[in-house]
Amino acid sequence: MANPQFAVLSLTEAAAARARKLIEAAGWPVAGLRVGIKKGGCAGMTYTMDLAEEVRPADEIIEDQGVKILISPKDLMFLLGTKLDFETTTLQASFTFQNPNQTGSCGCGESVSITPAGDARGNAV
Repeated sequence: MANPQFAVLSLTEAAAARARKLIEAAGWPVAGLRVGIKKGGCAGMTYTMDLAEEVRPADEIIEDQGVKILISPKDLMFLLGTKLDFETTTLQASFTFQNPNQTGSCGCGESVSITPAGDARGNAV
């Protein structure tokens, strides 16, 4: 990625390595890693991440450390500046989102509240 300061989304080395392993092990042609958000959970939104079979016409395509990341236009303002990491602890290993637009999360950590980048009102969505 040429300028990570203005990146919509970037990967840590750990996240890129794990994503490349998942893509290689998929057993089918993978167009990229689709990252987004959806409404749900007690805090209002949840992050989504899936292996994508195809690139959709309006997708934002980001390539970082050998991983193609696909983001739907409706999710761009919520993910602007996000860093995706892969963390391993004694009890779990998972992708984590470090999102400067995130304004809160629920106690279980499964859902978040996010204010779109540039939202001057500061209201959580």
